[in-house]
Amino acid sequence: MGIATSNKPFDERVKEAEADNFMRASVAKSQDAQFDKRTAARRELGNWEGWRDLSAQIRQHTIKYLPDYLEEFSDNVKKNGGHVFFAKDDKEASGFIKELAIKKHAKNVVKSKSMVTTEIDLDKTLLSIPGLALMETDLAEFILQEDNWDEPTHIVFPTLHKNRDQIQKVFQKIGYTGDNVPEHMAKFVRQYLRNYFMKADFGITGCNFAVANNGMINLVTNEGNADLTMAIPKTQVVVMGMERIVPSLKEAETLDNILSRSAVGQKLTSYCSFSSAKKVGEADGPDDFYVVIVDNGRSKMLNSEFEPMLQCIRCGSCLNVCPVYRQIGGKGYGSIYPGPMGDVLSPILGGYQQFRDLPYACSLCAACTETCPVKIPLHDLIRKHRYVEMDQLHLDHSMTNALLKTVGKGTASPALFADAMRGAHIGLKTFGKKTTEKDIKNLFPEGKVNHLPAIAPKLVHGWVDVRDLAVAPKYRENFRHWYKKNQQLTEEEQKND
Repeated sequence: MGIATSNKPFDERVKEAEADNFMRASVAKSQDAQFDKRTAARRELGNWEGWRDLSAQIRQHTIKYLPDYLEEFSDNVKKNGGHVFFAKDDKEASGFIKELAIKKHAKNVVKSKSMVTTEIDLDKTLLSIPGLALMETDLAEFILQEDNWDEPTHIVFPTLHKNRDQIQKVFQKIGYTGDNVPEHMAKFVRQYLRNYFMKADFGITGCNFAVANNGMINLVTNEGNADLTMAIPKTQVVVMGMERIVPSLKEAETLDNILSRSAVGQKLTSYCSFSSAKKVGEADGPDDFYVVIVDNGRSKMLNSEFEPMLQCIRCGSCLNVCPVYRQIGGKGYGSIYPGPMGDVLSPILGGYQQFRDLPYACSLCAACTETCPVKIPLHDLIRKHRYVEMDQLHLDHSMTNALLKTVGKGTASPALFADAMRGAHIGLKTFGKKTTEKDIKNLFPEGKVNHLPAIAPKLVHGWVDVRDLAVAPKYRENFRHWYKKNQQLTEEEQKND
């Protein structure tokens, strides 16, 4: 799949998302439920802001000394009997794993949930090997795979856009004959996947945190499928972004704590596992342990204004408070990284040309920044992307750009601005509609201007198509005149006193 999940234009993706009523209702319900659970779980810790400060300090310290910690981690993995491969991009990472699978004569590959393996399009690469079978073992990822590799809609809850009837139909394709009760369907999948686990010879996992001082991998899951992926196959491959590292177990414990509470509103997820190469005399675990550390554009953020994005722990908390994500879901973004974190991350990893629209899929309300457990200034980074696109790359050559330049010149000139204020009442009367003489709302039916010509600039449509547009007050009745009049009255009253 890679970073991009769709080749459709942004506007088309948004229209499709708006038409998916179940998805929008599901996202809204999830956001509301997660808000309550997340808030309660965080309160249990006490002094949540102190925990945020500590977690941000851990991530900032690690990023500052990232080359040193990566070298320490790599050395310790090798001391434990494992192997490390540094990949500069997605092709190098997926290519290495493909060659390793061929070398190991892999036939049955099992994978646990991993954003970075999706980012490097690993599934597609491995399935190009003749005779190789691959199975996603996370329940949600398994559903997406069996539904013809459907696009995810959330980084923590990938199948949020599907209802139980849709999932039942997916499972019927592989032999399920039961009802649509979630517990019954989950039991079927458990048995179905167990057969794949028992014959798996090649396991692939992601990595929540890599522990530098002991060379271990920390995974946080709810289903235990990652533990089986690590324990049964003879070869285990861990794929991690280069920034997913902590100095020691002490820092991993802190970040696991805030990750679980921020992602799913739990004290701790069901399985918090640490693994490395199998020790001599151990019964389970891989004979061969490989860690693939992926750059794929991450190093571009180092020492740049976007460096704070490397602090991200992929909890999805920013998605769960975002008003834009609430309306368009994950598919509207066209990236495996949706929501505010995707608005920042996707243009960096995938390029501005492909994801130029995402920094504008944001109201700059700053709810994402407020909830982020590692204190990433997400809304500020989104705004910086806009500066880059407009001021440095000059990507906007549309009528909107010309319109904004005209507005800029007009508002910079006192005379032109005064003329615009004089004409505002007459000009907006074309789009506004009074229902009574003293009505202050001045709303169109359903709050939309439906007769605006299609030729009008995109910026104008963006305002009037989804907003209530009121008629401006007459020039002699606007705020400036009111303020000037009342200021004079106040001054006269002060003189009289």
